[in-house]
Amino acid sequence: MKINVIGTSGSGKSTLARAIARQLDLPYIEMDALFWQRDWGESSDEQLFARLEQALQQPGWVLDGNYKRTQAIKWRDIDTIVWVDYGFLRTLYQAIRRAISRSWHQQELWPGTHCRESFRKSFLSRDSIILWTIKTWRHNRQRYQALLSDPRYQHLRFIRLTSPQMSREFIAGLKK
Repeated sequence: MKINVIGTSGSGKSTLARAIARQLDLPYIEMDALFWQRDWGESSDEQLFARLEQALQQPGWVLDGNYKRTQAIKWRDIDTIVWVDYGFLRTLYQAIRRAISRSWHQQELWPGTHCRESFRKSFLSRDSIILWTIKTWRHNRQRYQALLSDPRYQHLRFIRLTSPQMSREFIAGLKK
């Protein structure tokens, strides 16, 4: 099984993708871990595409992340797309809560990258993940809605989860 979990930053896609991977005993792949380099350095498209191609060589996986420019690679052999589509206020709340926690604990987000969130970066910067969530939530929702009805993707199983309760029920319904 090959699954891509998508959703706006802060929606809970990483948490859900990890839970799906555990439940199905599949490898978990995080797009951000493939993209971000040391000290918030960004990968070139060529680097990202090569890392993604390598990661997707496995017979099954759960991939967490959007990165529209990688869609042709990600969806080439995919079975299922899971869209975490919680409401704006819930998504914003989760993004803020996560930013506070990460800033407070100064945890390295991806091993070996030295990428850590700070209060300044999270709340007082143009690169703020909070600002990114606010700016992209509506656009992402429109884009994902269009994908649901795009004839090119009608062969894919498209699951839209609109609440944490739906997500819990979805996970519970998966078989190992």
